[in-house]
Amino acid sequence: MLNKYARAFFTRVLTPFAAFLLRRGVSPDAVTLIGTAGVVAGALVFFPRGEFFWGTIVITLFVFSDLVDGNMARQAGISSRWGAFLDSTLDRVADGAIFGGFALWYAGNGDDNVLCAVALFCLAAGQVVSYTKARGEAIGLPVAVNGLVERAERLVISLVAAGLAGLHAFGVPGIQVLLPIALWVVAVGSLVTLIQRVVTVRREAIEADGPAGQGAAS
Repeated sequence: MLNKYARAFFTRVLTPFAAFLLRRGVSPDAVTLIGTAGVVAGALVFFPRGEFFWGTIVITLFVFSDLVDGNMARQAGISSRWGAFLDSTLDRVADGAIFGGFALWYAGNGDDNVLCAVALFCLAAGQVVSYTKARGEAIGLPVAVNGLVERAERLVISLVAAGLAGLHAFGVPGIQVLLPIALWVVAVGSLVTLIQRVVTVRREAIEADGPAGQGAAS
């Protein structure tokens, strides 16, 4: 849902910065790699130690690389299948690091096995949600559904909550409860989105193949 509005807005805002990087000879692939490295470092260095505010700040500084690299490729006229593949693959790495960082915190000093499991579910569900769309499109189906909670929603909900929860370290009381709430919201929303996509792919497959195509294939 956020993709429809936020991506267009930030693309316009970041276009001058993308043009500046191109003039400096920076490649879109380099931006993709640096952005992913920054997100992974922010998530796995700060989150497992409970430093959610600073971790969120670092991640936010790098997460917009996902928009900048594509913008650069379009401006330079060098959009490619490789660039799309690299971008999509490293998005999964970044998402895994973020929710893995949450899981490490709750498995350690956060001392909450339930929330550790919820964070791991968010990690796994996010990967599977992305896979369902990619796999559906790979077998020639349009997968004409966005879903309740896509990648943009997962990141915004979890990172905003983490950043605010991190203010507890600066003396803001009671605010750390926002992160557990956000993880539950992302977990439930991801499950709903997964169901939406599976149902959509099944319907589209039946329409394409007819009733005889309802059986599973390995």
